[in-house]
Amino acid sequence: MDPRLLCAASSTRVFLVVSALLGVLTALVVVVQAALLSDAISGVFAEGLTLAEIRPLALGLLGVVLVRGVLAWGGEVAAHRASATAKSQLRGSLLQHAVQLSAAGALPMSRAEVTTLAVRGIDALDAYFARYLPQLVLAAVVPLVVIVVTLGASPTAALIMVLTLPLIPVFMALVGWQTQRRTDRQWRTLARLSGHFLDVVAGLPTLKAFGRSKGQARAIREITAEYRRSSMAVLRVAFLSSLVLELLATLSVALVAVTVGFSLLAGGIELRTALFVLVIAPEVYLPWRLVGQHFHASTEGMTAARSVFDVLETPVPSRSRAPGTQPARQGQSGRTGPPGPPELRLDGVSVTYPDRPRAALDEVSVEFPSGRTTVVRGASGAGKSTMLRLLAGLRTPGSGRVLVDGQPLDDLDADTWRESVSWLPQQPTLFAATVRENIRLGLPSAGDEQVAAAADAAGLHAVLAALPDGIDTRLGDRGAGLSAGQRRRVALARVLLRDTPVVLLDEPTAGLDADTEAGLVEAIADVCRGRTAVIVSHREAPAGIADRAVDLADGRVVLGAGIAGGAG
Repeated sequence: MDPRLLCAASSTRVFLVVSALLGVLTALVVVVQAALLSDAISGVFAEGLTLAEIRPLALGLLGVVLVRGVLAWGGEVAAHRASATAKSQLRGSLLQHAVQLSAAGALPMSRAEVTTLAVRGIDALDAYFARYLPQLVLAAVVPLVVIVVTLGASPTAALIMVLTLPLIPVFMALVGWQTQRRTDRQWRTLARLSGHFLDVVAGLPTLKAFGRSKGQARAIREITAEYRRSSMAVLRVAFLSSLVLELLATLSVALVAVTVGFSLLAGGIELRTALFVLVIAPEVYLPWRLVGQHFHASTEGMTAARSVFDVLETPVPSRSRAPGTQPARQGQSGRTGPPGPPELRLDGVSVTYPDRPRAALDEVSVEFPSGRTTVVRGASGAGKSTMLRLLAGLRTPGSGRVLVDGQPLDDLDADTWRESVSWLPQQPTLFAATVRENIRLGLPSAGDEQVAAAADAAGLHAVLAALPDGIDTRLGDRGAGLSAGQRRRVALARVLLRDTPVVLLDEPTAGLDADTEAGLVEAIADVCRGRTAVIVSHREAPAGIADRAVDLADGRVVLGAGIAGGAG
C-alpha cells in the first residue's frame, strides 16, 4: 500500500474505511454460511433429518448467500466509484503540476511521457484502487475472524492455519519482486515507444518528403517487438505466481483436512465440527490468493504511479508569487488586467536549456515601452521566442527579472497576468473542433459576429470560402485540413478577438504570400495600436508597423539596433 497514493487521492481513505466495514461483515457471513452448511450436511447424514426438517437451514443458507452477494456488489460499486474519483484527483494534480514545471523549464520527462502517464498510466491504477486495495483489506480481516472462530472448534486446525497462512504472502513477495522488475522494464519500453511514436507522427510529412519514413517504421517495429516481449515476460511470471499460490493454498487446506479427518476417526470431534472446519478452511486462504492475483493486475499502475510521483515531487523553481495587487482595468471584452498598457522590461535576464551548450538569453536587458510596438529580429536560435515566453509568464528566467511597470512579474498573480496577454506562439495549437470554435478559444464569450470579424481581419475570408462548411468546418487534431499558414491565421484570429493591453506575436506572417501578408500586417497594426506589443519576425513587413526594433544575436542584444518608423 503506497501512502503517497492515499494522500494524493483523498477519496481512497473513506473508501478504505468502507472496505474494512464490508470486510468484517463478509467475514461474519462466511462463518454463518459455514455453520449452516455443516449443520445441514451433518443433520442429513448423521441424524437422518428429512428435507422438510432441514428447510429452515436451507432457507437460511440461501439468505446468507444473497447477503454475501449484496456485500460483494456493494464493495464493487464503492470500489469503482472510489477508483474513478481517485484517478480524477491524481490526473488533475499531475497535469496542474506538469504545466507549472513545464512553464519553469523543470519538467523531469518529455511531454509524450507525461501524456502516457496521464492517460494509460493513471487508467492502469483502476486495478489498484478497484481490486487490489479492497482485497487487501479483506485479506487482513477475513482470515483473522475465521482463525479465531476455528480456534474454538479445533485448536489444532487453527494452529495449522496460523503456521501455513504466512507462506502465501512470503511467496507473493518473492514472486512480486520479480514481477515488479519486469513491469518496470515494460513501462520504460512503453514510455519510449509513445515518445518516439509521437515524434514520428508529428514529423511524418517531413519524413515522407525526404524518404525517411521506412527507417522510422522499422524503429517503431523494433520497439514494439521489445514491448511485446516484455509484456509476455510479465504474463509468464504472473501465471507462474498463480500456480505457486494455488499449490500452497491447496496443500494448506489438505493439511487441515488430514488433521481433522484423523481427529474425527479418533472420536476427538463431532462430524458437524469437522465439516465446519473443512468448509471454512479454504476461506482463510482465498483472500490472500486473490490479493496475489490482483497485485499482478495492478503492477503496471503502481509502476506508472511512481513516475507520477516523480513529477509531483519535483519542486517548481521558487517564485515569490503572491496575489496580484495591481489595479484592474476593464476592457471591451470584459476582461481585467493592468490599468492600461504596461511598460515591460527584461533586467539582466539569462535563460539556459539543458540540451543546449550555450544560453538562449545571456544577461539581456531591454525595455518595451508602454503603448508602443517593438519588433524583435535575429537569426534562428537567437532567443527571440524565449524572450516572448518570458514576457508571457510561461517561463522563469534562470537569473535576472522580468518587470511590469517596474514591478517583478513574479509578484503578480500568474492567471491574472496571462488574462492580460494575447500571445501567438510560433507553432500554434488547433484542436479537433470547428474553425469557429478554435477562434472562439481566444474569447469564449464572443458572439458569432465577433468571431467572423476576427476571421476576416486575419485574412481567412478566402480560406473559409474554400472549406466545405465555411467557418463551421470541423478540423482534425492539430488543425488537420489546413496548411501551416492557414493554421497560423486561425490562431491570429484568436489574438484579434481578444482585448488585452499586451500583445505578443511570434512570426505572425510566416508562411504567407506577399499580398496576404500585406493585408494581415494592417490588421496586426490595428490590434497593436495603443497596446504594448512585441512582434518577433524574420520578415520586413511587420517591421514597418513597429515603433522600434531590437536585434538579437547569440542570446544578446545587438547594440545600435535599427529603429523602425522613425521613433527613438
